[in-house]
Amino acid sequence: MTATLAPPLRIGKAAVAALGALAVATGALESVVTPTLPLLQRELDMSPAEGALLSIVLLITGALVTPIAGKLGDRHGGKRVLIRLMAVVSAGGLVSSLAPNLPVLLLGQVLQGAMVGALPLSFILVRKLLPAGESKVAIGVVSGLFVAGGMAGTLAAGPVAEGLSRHWMFALPTIAVIGGTLLVDRLFPQDPPGRPDGTGIDWPGLLLLSGTLVTLMLVLALAPDIAAQPLVLGALLLALAGFVTAWAAVERRAASPMVDLRLARPAMWKACVLTFVTCVGTSLAVYLVPQLFAVPADAYGFGAGATEIGLYLLPGAVVAALAGPVSGIGARRLGSRAVVTAGIVLMAVALVALAAVHTEIWHLVIGKVMISLASGLCVTALVTGTAASVDQGDTGIATSLVLVTRVVGYAVGAQLGGALLTAGTPAGSDVPAESAFVTGFVIAGAVTALSLLVSRTMSKGVEE
Repeated sequence: MTATLAPPLRIGKAAVAALGALAVATGALESVVTPTLPLLQRELDMSPAEGALLSIVLLITGALVTPIAGKLGDRHGGKRVLIRLMAVVSAGGLVSSLAPNLPVLLLGQVLQGAMVGALPLSFILVRKLLPAGESKVAIGVVSGLFVAGGMAGTLAAGPVAEGLSRHWMFALPTIAVIGGTLLVDRLFPQDPPGRPDGTGIDWPGLLLLSGTLVTLMLVLALAPDIAAQPLVLGALLLALAGFVTAWAAVERRAASPMVDLRLARPAMWKACVLTFVTCVGTSLAVYLVPQLFAVPADAYGFGAGATEIGLYLLPGAVVAALAGPVSGIGARRLGSRAVVTAGIVLMAVALVALAAVHTEIWHLVIGKVMISLASGLCVTALVTGTAASVDQGDTGIATSLVLVTRVVGYAVGAQLGGALLTAGTPAGSDVPAESAFVTGFVIAGAVTALSLLVSRTMSKGVEE
C-alpha cells in the first residue's frame, strides 16, 4: 500500500495582509526616534552624544539578532521564531513607552532591536507557504510595507509626541505590533522546521561582536572628554583592539560562524569598506540635519519642533524607498561599479554643499534627499554585487558581513556627530557652535570622496 504525501501548506491573501500589517507596525515603531530626537534630548536632559547613542542602539541589536534569527527560523520554523521575536519587540516597545529616564529608554530600544530580524523570518514564511512566483511578489509587498511604516512613523511621531506625549509615540505602534502579531499567529499555519545542520549558534562570536560594538560606542561617546579621561579612553581602545582580534580569530575557526570571514575575498572587502564609508556619511547627515532644524531661530537654526522635523524629513524617506529599485535597474544595465560611483559622488557633493550652505530649510531638505538617494543607490548595489560574487549557498553568510559593516558605519557616523556637537557646545550653553555642524558635514564629505579610490578598483558588475 502506497503512502500518500500530505499536501503542501498554503496561505491566502489574508495571511499575507496580516504579515504586511505587522511590517507596517514594526516599521513605524523603528522610525519614531529620529524626528523626535531633539525633543527627547530636552525632556530627558541628554547630551548630543547620548542622543546619538539612543539613535543607533536599536540597529546594533538588530545586527546581532538578525543572523541568529534567520538561522533559528530555518532550523525550527519561521512562524515559531517570528512570534517569539515579536514578543520581545512588544516588550521593548512597552518599556520605551513607560521609560522615565534614558537608561530605561535605552533598554527598551535594545529589546525593540529584535524587530530587524523580522523581515528575514517573514521571507522564510512566504517562501515556504507560497508558490515561487507568488512568494516573490509577497516578499516585495512586505518589504515595501515596512518602508511605508517607517514613513508613517516619521510623519506621525512628532504630532503624537507634542499633542499627547513622548510615551504615546512608542505605545501606539507597539499596540499595532501586538495586534499584527496576533493576526499572524492566527492566520499562518506552523511551517515545517528545516533539516538540522549539525551546528549550533556561534555564541562566542556573538558575545565578542557585542563587546566590540559596545566598546566602540563608548570610545566615540568619550572622545570629546579625551583630555579629562585619557587613561579611560586608552583602556577602552585596548579593549576594542582585543575584542576585534578575538572575534576575528573565533570567526575563522568556528564550524558555523556568525559571519564567515573565510569568504572575505577582495571583492567582499571592497564592498565592506564602501558600505562602511557610505553609511558613516549617511548616518552623520541623519543625525546632524534634525539637530540643525531644532537649533533656535535666534541663533542660526530654525527652531523646528518634532512635527515640523518629521515633515521636513519625509521627502528623504520617500526617496530612500525608491532608491532600491532604481539601484537594481541601474546595476543591471550599467553595472554595480557605475551605480556605486554615482552614489558616492552624489553623496560627497551633497555633504560638502550642506557644509557651505544651510541657511534655509530647503537647503537641508534637498541635501537630505540627495544623501538618501545616494545611500540607497550605493548600499543596494553593494549588497547585490556581494550576493552575486559568492556561491548561492554562501549568499546569506556573505551578505551578513555587509549587514554588520552597515550597522557599524551607521553607529560610528551617529556617535561621531554626537561627539562633534558635544565638543562644540560652549560651557553654559545648550546650543552647539555652528562650526560643529560644518565640521561634521566636511568630514563626512571628505571621507566619502576618498572612497572613490576604492570604487574605481571594483569590477564593473554588468550582467551578461
